[in-house]
Amino acid sequence: MYKIIRSFLFYVQPEKAHHITASLLKIIFNIPGVRILWRSFFSVTDKRLEKKVFGITFPNPVGLAAGFDKDAKMFEDLAECGFGFIEIGTLTPKAQPGNPKPRLFRLKQDEAIINRMGFNNEGVEIAVERLKNRSSNVIIGGNIGKNKVTENDNAIEDYKICFHALFNYVDYFVVNVSSPNTPGLRDLQEKEPLLKILSLLMVENKSYSTPKPILLKIAPDLTDGQLDDIIEIVKESKIAGVIATNTTIARDGLKESKESVDSIGAGGLSGKPVRNRSTEVIRYLSINSNKSFPIIGVGGIHSAEDAIEKLNAGADLVQLYTGFIYEGPSLIKRINKAILKSKNI
Repeated sequence: MYKIIRSFLFYVQPEKAHHITASLLKIIFNIPGVRILWRSFFSVTDKRLEKKVFGITFPNPVGLAAGFDKDAKMFEDLAECGFGFIEIGTLTPKAQPGNPKPRLFRLKQDEAIINRMGFNNEGVEIAVERLKNRSSNVIIGGNIGKNKVTENDNAIEDYKICFHALFNYVDYFVVNVSSPNTPGLRDLQEKEPLLKILSLLMVENKSYSTPKPILLKIAPDLTDGQLDDIIEIVKESKIAGVIATNTTIARDGLKESKESVDSIGAGGLSGKPVRNRSTEVIRYLSINSNKSFPIIGVGGIHSAEDAIEKLNAGADLVQLYTGFIYEGPSLIKRINKAILKSKNI
């Protein structure tokens, strides 16, 4: 059924298709009984799937990555698809339009997406107002970033604003310094500025009676030396863990023609082509840190086998994004059922 719906959606420009999907879910779930029926079909409820990571007990280890529900508009509906947790954002202190359209592109032959959205969002305070009215108990992560106009030297102030605004309404935080679509943002992945940002956020975190987990989302394009720095930064800052990985700026091994890819231009690549590198990063961090911190694995998960591969490489939880777009909500169910049959429980 989803493939029929997808074939229709794939005739529409990707960003418009995303908005259509959001509207369709709202309409469908307003039909009496559909929400319960949907949940029964896609959700897998089993105590063996529960996993406690950085102090939070997740009902299952399959989450939705940031970028799909930027403004906390869809998390109630998306929760019915069987996700164990949902990450909203990336949110910035002030609303910003993001990069000019078109900025989202499908690479169908590669089952991939290139995006250069540029942290388009309505601002953290608008998202907070929506979160205040949440009715579901789905675990929510808050992915936070800086505004495009904010200089890197002042980036910490943007992260602090978002952190304090969201604190009472999310279960964990993700510091995003790895998107390739905000000029200069990835410079903050260097050891000195990154350690400063994370350390100062940890100070803010300790001002609350019950601090919340802070994670760092990293790019797949880091060298082994930079990954070693990440391990040291996690140790020194005492943050809760790492999300590996964001989108890549690489364009290696694509089935789409070079001319077609070049015509798209800049942006972060996600989907199947990033699967191997994401898994390599997870494995490197896990081995070289002696499993000293939790890792959420994301990147190229389009099947249950892809998810198991991430878990075997050292991930504690996994997240979907592009795979969810290409495969639909049944992918979550297939992954959870595969985990129940595997040694990863």
